[in-house]
Amino acid sequence: MAPGVAASGPSFDKERIALYESKMTPAVALIAVVAASGGLLFGFDNGISGGVIAHPDFGPKFFPHMAHAENKGDAFCKYDDHLLQLFTSSLFLAAGASAMVGSWTCNKFGRKLTMLAGGLCFLVGTALVAGAVATPMLVVGRIVLGFGVGFACQATPLYLSEMAPHTARGSLNIMFQLAVTIGILAAQLINYGTQYLRPHGWRVSLAMGAVPALLLTVGALILPDTPNALVLRGKKEEGRKVLQRIRGTEHVDVEFEDIVEAVNVASSVGNPYRTIVRRRYWPQLTITILIPVFQQLTGINAIMFYAPQLFEATGASTNAALLASVVTGVVNVVSTLVAIFLVDRAGRRFLFLEGGTQMIICEVVVGVLIHYNFKNPGNEAMAGAIVALICIYVAGFAWSWGPLGWLVPSEIQPLETRAAGMGIATLMNFLFTFLIGQIFLSVLCGLKYGTFFLFAGFVVIMTLFVLFCVPETKGVPIEELNEVVTQKHWLWSRVVKDAAAPQIEITKPKKGTV
Repeated sequence: MAPGVAASGPSFDKERIALYESKMTPAVALIAVVAASGGLLFGFDNGISGGVIAHPDFGPKFFPHMAHAENKGDAFCKYDDHLLQLFTSSLFLAAGASAMVGSWTCNKFGRKLTMLAGGLCFLVGTALVAGAVATPMLVVGRIVLGFGVGFACQATPLYLSEMAPHTARGSLNIMFQLAVTIGILAAQLINYGTQYLRPHGWRVSLAMGAVPALLLTVGALILPDTPNALVLRGKKEEGRKVLQRIRGTEHVDVEFEDIVEAVNVASSVGNPYRTIVRRRYWPQLTITILIPVFQQLTGINAIMFYAPQLFEATGASTNAALLASVVTGVVNVVSTLVAIFLVDRAGRRFLFLEGGTQMIICEVVVGVLIHYNFKNPGNEAMAGAIVALICIYVAGFAWSWGPLGWLVPSEIQPLETRAAGMGIATLMNFLFTFLIGQIFLSVLCGLKYGTFFLFAGFVVIMTLFVLFCVPETKGVPIEELNEVVTQKHWLWSRVVKDAAAPQIEITKPKKGTV
């Protein structure tokens, strides 16, 4: 065992970390761009549904029973329909289920093949929704799309975390979230253009999902798997060669030894889901569950799914609402670029706390302004102020809870529970995405401006959680994070104090185990 290495895996030895050799290579840059295209799938589906719903030919074809909603006289209740919300949210229920399958395929077949499965599912789902002739076909297509999104979101953050040099892991992993924001913006721009294509503009919008699906599929075919996944499946020499290629040096012995040691621990785990619930892993499990849950309770996906409907509720026309949605999409992309620049400099905790504070203020003020605008409709200046504040809110999310909601769960788990942990994180993310997508229009109808106060309350709770319970992980190699979380944090070190030795279910080594 190498110096400074504990039985539970490599310890956080700064002198040892200093022996890691790496640089930003063209291979890593290509990997980041292509693998992050998985985020394009997620982002495209987040952004496309609201504009499709708003298309003048979509609702009458699939949801003709909603015609009475136009006569309710309440803009907040115009789209309050559970079947319509199921069109949006069914994708994420399927994505949550496939994420759990994806955690198994990531270990069994690798991160690369799981991404490939995601791209292929998305291609099939796109064909179904774009060619839909009845509501059941539309919903089935969304479910197939959900399988693609689940596989992609399970595998790509893991892939990026394991491929990235430790000094740039945060920035490269956020490429996934940047791709999400680009996918959202692309969907909003497409929706803005296809509103004029009658009667099949909505089909064009949905069919464009084939573009990110092809990018991910082709990328997964040409990219190598991660050294961690290769060694885990017994391909040790291939794993070393990939590590040398992506680090741009032959001298990778120290990092490779740590990967092999982590794999040896991981290979002794008979059931990672049974292992992850043991006390030793409670800190990582708690963070892995709550961060994606809180990410959705910010209310961001309610805005991204239903931005046109939300802006219509503030008094904007359909055209102006779609344009305002595009503006928020641009802010989302630019602010994610800010996160890429800051995450490995300012750190994860700083971005979490600053972004949370910014969102709380904006949501409270937006709620007050919508209340005022609701009582005094037609005030264009007030509507403009609401759009501006929502953009500031989106910016706060985009450089904090947006990217970090995927980054921290993907990096904080030890290798023996990493795929299972990311599966749980992805499942929780999509379950709560489904919940928000399914109920938001009804909540907006019932609470109106109070909806923003509700989300602001959640952001207060989650910001306090980060303040007290989430350790800083910037600059720490991914296989060295266990000690930072379980032994150096003021709270979690006490939680696992009597469980310092790993309680791992030992099985006979599988063929090819290192």
